Amino acid sequence: KKMRKFKGTYAASVVRVFELIGACVGMNEKMLSAKQLPFASVHVHPGSHAGYFPGAKSVNFKLLFHPTTGKIWGAQAVGEEGVEKRIDVISTAMQGNLTVEDLADLELCYAPPVGSAKDPVNIAGMAATNVMEGLVEQVDWKELKRAASLPGVVILDVRNPGEIEKSGPLIEGCHVKTINIPLDNLRARVGEIPADTERIIVSCASGQRAYYACRILMQTQSAKVENLSGAFKTFSRVSERV
Repeated sequence: KKMRKFKGTYAASVVRVFELIGACVGMNEKMLSAKQLPFASVHVHPGSHAGYFPGAKSVNFKLLFHPTTGKIWGAQAVGEEGVEKRIDVISTAMQGNLTVEDLADLELCYAPPVGSAKDPVNIAGMAATNVMEGLVEQVDWKELKRAASLPGVVILDVRNPGEIEKSGPLIEGCHVKTINIPLDNLRARVGEIPADTERIIVSCASGQRAYYACRILMQTQSAKVENLSGAFKTFSRVSERV
């Protein structure tokens, strides 16, 4: 008779509150800080299925990982649809000792009514791999208000003007220097960023365009360039609650 050892628990859990579903697995930031474990995080907001098929809901997803090895520490997600199955994938990946790089390569079910060609798990893995490989530096939403008030800092919003008019500005304040240059116009209008800028924090609606903008600016600017993790969607939802 083979004896099997209990491997422990990863604390995968899910709860539904009216129309919202919340799920998590592994350790969160407070746990990691208490254990003094090094970590980085990414926030992504992809759809629960392909955007061109009606009814897609936002999956608000946070992935925590070791900044150099890519070991997955945990994940949390909130949304109206497709939340728990993404956390199930992360739980399985953790138990299989996969890294964030492996998440980017996972082959998951795709059909427009139920998923996207690039699943939210894939997107989170890609974003984490970009951070781990040094392709982009990040600013966490908790740091933005303090950072934005420092001298030499410019907040670059690469959303289109219509988006800002509809959803509102990212951040306001008498000591905050904010510039709006849509991503499509960035190469042509990069000269609008003041020459004495020391640090550029870039944001868009959910993070993808800001990443592209960071890559452009890193090739053309001497200032430090950073991406706001989770962009407008994360900051606007949580900054007023803390």
